[in-house]
Amino acid sequence: MIHKLIFYGFSFLTLLSALSVILSRNPVRAVLSLVLTFFGAAGLWLLLQAEFLGIVLILVYVGAVMVLFLFVVMMLDIEVASLKEGFTPFAGIAVLCAVLALYFMVHFVGPANFGLADYAAPPAVPASASDTANLAPLLYTDYVLPFELAGVLLLIAIVAAISLTFRGSEGRLKQSPDSQTRVYKRDRLRIIKMQSEKTEGVQP
Repeated sequence: MIHKLIFYGFSFLTLLSALSVILSRNPVRAVLSLVLTFFGAAGLWLLLQAEFLGIVLILVYVGAVMVLFLFVVMMLDIEVASLKEGFTPFAGIAVLCAVLALYFMVHFVGPANFGLADYAAPPAVPASASDTANLAPLLYTDYVLPFELAGVLLLIAIVAAISLTFRGSEGRLKQSPDSQTRVYKRDRLRIIKMQSEKTEGVQP
């Protein structure tokens, strides 16, 4: 009974935060809602006895990818009003796509195709079993190509974030270690001889 309550709690949290990602008008709040969505999905992974995937979801996505997204959103200073100006003419198409997507999800992933009658419950996993030990051989043998492609996609995201936030090097103070090490003493210090001047009315 307690497992069902926890499952429905995490599911409700995930769905509610996912809707907040779509409906939120503030990009920063949308990113924070997506972080909450990942937390709910990680809780569902833990309920499925996939502890390694749940921890990786929190460490990688919440700790790295979402922080990167939040950094990009805050650095770009996105004008929400200008972005929403062109959404109104395509509102009908967006609603139609959402209805079709919901229909296909219910049709293909609904209880008619995925249920206990069609798929038996998985066998119980002993407490001494290691989720990481079972996942590592599959990750680096059968699924090595998707794993490498995911790494390339993350690298592209990092490069894109740097290129979007880079404002150029003009007008910035920067150091040149090469020119600093090749400087001479006469370039660092210049002694200028000047005759002393005496101002009347000022006592030495």
